[in-house]
Amino acid sequence: MKVEARVFDIVAIFGFVVAIVYGVLTAQMTDDGIEPIGTVALVLSGGLALLVGSYFRFVARRIEPRPEDHEDAEISDGAGELGFFSPGSYWPVGLAAAAALTGLALAFWQPWFIIGSIVAVLITVGGLVFEYHTGPSHH
Repeated sequence: MKVEARVFDIVAIFGFVVAIVYGVLTAQMTDDGIEPIGTVALVLSGGLALLVGSYFRFVARRIEPRPEDHEDAEISDGAGELGFFSPGSYWPVGLAAAAALTGLALAFWQPWFIIGSIVAVLITVGGLVFEYHTGPSHH
């Protein structure tokens, strides 16, 4: 996780530096002063990257170092089972469609459409989460 944290920290620094440069250049090259929308977008992008990098750094302190965290690691060090991945689930497609409908409903601000699409998101999230749930085991 240290590698991922470092990547997001670099992106955060880049976002903040570009926001400063952008703000200074727009203030100098226009009569209106600093262009607020682009400057705020760049600052928020840097902040989001900093947030993700901080989370990865937080997680990295609580787990064992992975092969990716060692400079002298071999490819074979990462061999083995990585976890369970659904071989063919259609729930992610339904979730994406429901999320798109929610975005559309919010864009046009139709309350009936917002409520219906949020219900669709909740149903598809439930389907995705409980797809392989078989219930409590009875011994």
